[in-house]
Order: sequence, then structure tokens, then C-alpha cells
Amino acid sequence: MEKEKCAQMLDSHGVKPTANRLLVARALSSAMQPLSLSELCDRLLTVDKSCVFRVLVLFKERHLVHVIEDGSGGVRYELCHSHDVGHDDDAHAHFHCERCGRTFCLDHVPVPMLDLPEGYEWHSVNYLVKGVCPECRLASAR
Repeated sequence: MEKEKCAQMLDSHGVKPTANRLLVARALSSAMQPLSLSELCDRLLTVDKSCVFRVLVLFKERHLVHVIEDGSGGVRYELCHSHDVGHDDDAHAHFHCERCGRTFCLDHVPVPMLDLPEGYEWHSVNYLVKGVCPECRLASAR
């Protein structure tokens, strides 16, 4: 994502586009899959890990990132395309490959709406499918 477009996205969510915030947003935007904190820090060698984490916390509060429990006990982050600071309107499913450990976005698989019992109020949904990705399936067939 271009720096100007990234800055506009941050502005639209009430986030001041500082240099580090732009670096984190651009790294997430260029990733082809959700990233762990360690993977993100490996891409951003000039930014301190604690700074990256603080940026991710802010982005989560402003609905700029999804925090995905990846099926291995860790979490991963991906830039979301929510259009609302107060609500995440970009909820979709994810797939965790049990062989290679990668987690993939299933952008076109919406999270099913749940009819919760009276009195319950939902804030977020984490819809994760576990299995074997096409690349690992192909490799095991050889």
C-alpha cells in the first residue's frame, strides 16, 4: 500500500500517521497472510518490538487490525478493511494449516452470524478452520 493511502487510512480511524505506525501498517498490508508479532518484527528491523506491539494494540482498538488466534496457541495480526472506528465490519474466516503452521485469510468466507441467547452481547468473533493447505496437500501427494 502506498504511503499516502496508508496515512489516509490511519487518519480515517483517528490514528496519527507517525513513521512507525506507517511502517507497521505497510508491512501488514504487504503481507500475504496474517503475521505473528515475531514475524512482523522480522520485517521491521528498525522498529523496537515493544513499539510494534503498542502500535498493534492501538490498531486493534481502532479496528485497523484483526487479532486471530491461530490454532497453535499464538496470535496473528492482519490489516482489516473496516470502515468504522467503532465496529469491525470486515469479519471473515481464517484457515490454519496444521502441517506448515501458516494461517490464511478466507476473505470471501463470512463469519456466520450467531443467534445468541438473550442478555449476551458479542464484541468479536474468531472463526478458524484447521486442516491442511493446498500446498502441503500437494507436497504430501508426491
